[in-house]
Amino acid sequence: MAVQEIELRVAALEAEVARLKEQLEKVAPSKGDWLDEIYGAFANDPDFEEAMRLGREYRESLRPKANRKPVRKTAKKAVRKSVKGRKG
Repeated sequence: MAVQEIELRVAALEAEVARLKEQLEKVAPSKGDWLDEIYGAFANDPDFEEAMRLGREYRESLRPKANRKPVRKTAKKAVRKSVKGRKG
């Protein structure tokens, strides 16, 4: 390719990019933060609340169950005795 032909093609591409940028700015001007546009879209929506409840329930079902040992009744007495022994 000749240098002159490449220069013509680059100039055509630059013009096309400028035209596309101009079109894009006309179609979608910057409105600000996208989150501001959707914030509150599901407020008081019972279907959304149900979906959140089901998701929470599912995530909680994946957590391992805690294996807690029951507190022995005698443990409370042992604590009381050790506290009394310190006072005297």
